[in-house]
Amino acid sequence: MGIDAVRFEQFPADVEFKQADLDTEAIPLPDGFAAVSVAVEVIEHLENPRRFVRELVRIVKPGGWVLITTPNQLSFLSLATLVIKRRFAAFQDGEYPAHRTALLEVDLRRIASECSLENVEIRFTNHGRLVWTPYHYPALLARLFPRGCSDNLLLVGQTPDVAGAG
Repeated sequence: MGIDAVRFEQFPADVEFKQADLDTEAIPLPDGFAAVSVAVEVIEHLENPRRFVRELVRIVKPGGWVLITTPNQLSFLSLATLVIKRRFAAFQDGEYPAHRTALLEVDLRRIASECSLENVEIRFTNHGRLVWTPYHYPALLARLFPRGCSDNLLLVGQTPDVAGAG
């Protein structure tokens, strides 16, 4: 199932779609509906990322998983762009208002904690562009320096398993 403000042409016809403005509306699913919720490159488009993560947690069953991807603001490309252009790479003027909220790894960890996610991990794609080129880092270099050589990151967290508690 997919939920978004707009149904894009590329969205598979055989997958259920629900329309929702994730900035202003609750995710249109009941509490504990899913075993996993996945938000791929969504959170940076929203005004209130904390509210959104609370919604992702709400729709996941106890002991389920929440996965969130977003641009990596600490990549070499993004940091170099910040120094030169005074904006993170994915948050240049041409990206606004689509990209609204730049989140650092520490912000995502704080939000996850505030939303009671457990077993939180940050992972990197190991796929990123060399600064100011169309080329990507060699795989070995990306594996050695994943934070710097990844254009995106992934937060993985587990909802509390209330059945297992107590």
